[in-house]
Formats: sequence, structure tokens, C-alpha cells
Amino acid sequence: MTEAFKSGFISIIGRPNVGKSTFMNRVIGQKIAIMSDKAQTTRNKIQGVYTTEDAQLVFLDTPGIHKPKHKLGDFMVKVAEQSLNEVDLVMFMVNAKEGFGRGDEYIINMLQKVNQPVFLIVNKIDEVHPDELLPLIDEYRERYDFAEIVPISALEGNNVDHLVQLMTDRMEEGPQYYPEDHITDHPERFVISEMVREKALQLTREEVPHSIAVVIDNIEEREQNNTVYVQATIIVERSSQKGIIIGKQGGMLKEIGQRARKDIESLLGSKVYLELWVKVQKDWRNRANQLQEYGYRSDEY
Repeated sequence: MTEAFKSGFISIIGRPNVGKSTFMNRVIGQKIAIMSDKAQTTRNKIQGVYTTEDAQLVFLDTPGIHKPKHKLGDFMVKVAEQSLNEVDLVMFMVNAKEGFGRGDEYIINMLQKVNQPVFLIVNKIDEVHPDELLPLIDEYRERYDFAEIVPISALEGNNVDHLVQLMTDRMEEGPQYYPEDHITDHPERFVISEMVREKALQLTREEVPHSIAVVIDNIEEREQNNTVYVQATIIVERSSQKGIIIGKQGGMLKEIGQRARKDIESLLGSKVYLELWVKVQKDWRNRANQLQEYGYRSDEY
């Protein structure tokens, strides 16, 4: 007799830059959430689907919880908080290297209202000495009764399989929500825009803060040469940022396009022609209509 199929939804929450997207990409086995060493890279809930013969886990990678400084920040925190009431299990991920912080205190206060089991995931253990882990774990354990405490390295893969098994064991019998080859509920258009935004963030680093949005203007598949044509616009807030994104003689924009194109070709499984423009929209992160236009939708806006 075969075991019953298990399924459930899991929210990954934590302060910015603790490795939530890295973890989900590791488990899913393909990049669906962008990664950057800058805080607050993830702006929407990125839904990743992990399916085996006997289980399906649906992960919600939420924006890092932080003190908002603009309407976009308000949106990001609201998205993360709402996810706690939509899932069967919550993963509270922390950075072993950073230790306990005020942001963690805020999240633990939020967790007091959660009825679902909460796992404490201590990530980036590859960056600290093992002797530092136990005191850190005790500090968190004193503040909340976690269902499980699991140290991992999402980047190296240490203990990730064990964590996935523990989460699967916690799930109840349920349906397979998505086909087995389905890895995300986001349309390709969204994932492509995130891939372009990731490269812009990585290449400009400190010069351009998180005032970048990417809008896909057109995607067209031309069968005669088996090529997908993608046209996208990178949105920034100031003319000086536009100059940085374009770069000397267009060099930076070309590099962003070349790197993004490789990821998009891997995603789509076909040759891609990517055309990028840059546009200035002043203070777009504080304008509700432009937040909606760029894909940051919430009941509040």
C-alpha cells in the first residue's frame, strides 16, 4: 500500500538578506527568485513549487521584513505579514553571521499570533564557527517555542535535504496543487523582469539603490528563426541613475542585457533577443498608480 500524498504551503520570512531566495532556488533546482547581496531584493511573494512522488511543497518567498521608508516598503512588509495567515507552516530564517537583532524581535512578536508550526532556520552556518551556533540558537529558543530548529547553509546545501524532509513530514494528506513540472505560479513575463532587475542590481551595486523596476513591454516568439524577442524598460527615479544604468557608450546596459539574456534563455529553453531601454519616473516608489503599473499590487493601493 502506497503512502498518502502530502501537500502544503510554506512561508519563508526573515529580515532582509538572510538567504530566503537562495534557499528556495536551491530546493526548486532552478532560479525563480532573484539573488543579490543588497537588502530587500524580493518585492513580491515568489511562489516556488517542489514536487516529489509523494509530496508537493509550495514555498512563498516573501520580502525581507524591515522598517519601511516609502510606499513600496509598506507594500513589501504587508505582503510578508499577510503570508503568515495563508500557509500550513512558517520558516523563520535568520543569518547565523549577523546574530539576533531588533528586526528579529519584531518578527517574533508577529509570530505570537500564528497558529501554524514555526521552524527556526539558522542559515549561513558555513560562515561561522560551530561553537557560535549553540548560544545563538538558545537566544532564539528563549523567545519562542519553535516546532523545529534547523541550522543550514542554503548556498552550500548543508542540511537542506534534511530540512525538506522535516517539512514534508509535517504536512497532512492533500492534493497535488500543480503539475509535477510546474516550478512557479508567476508568469514568465514576471520572472524575466526579475532576471533583468537582478543583473542591474548586481552590476550597479552601490551606485543605484533599490529604485529600479523592470517592465516587460513585449514578448514575441518568431518560429521562423526559433527566437524569442523580449523588449523591456528599466525604470529609475533620477536622471543620474539613468546614466549609470546606460554606462559609458552604453556599456553597462549592454552587460546587463548579456547577463540577463543567458538566464532568460535557460528559463525559456530557446534563443533570446533582448532589447532594453531606460526610463526615468521620479519618485515612483511613493506613487500608488506607478506601484500598481509596475506589478506591486495590494488591496491598500
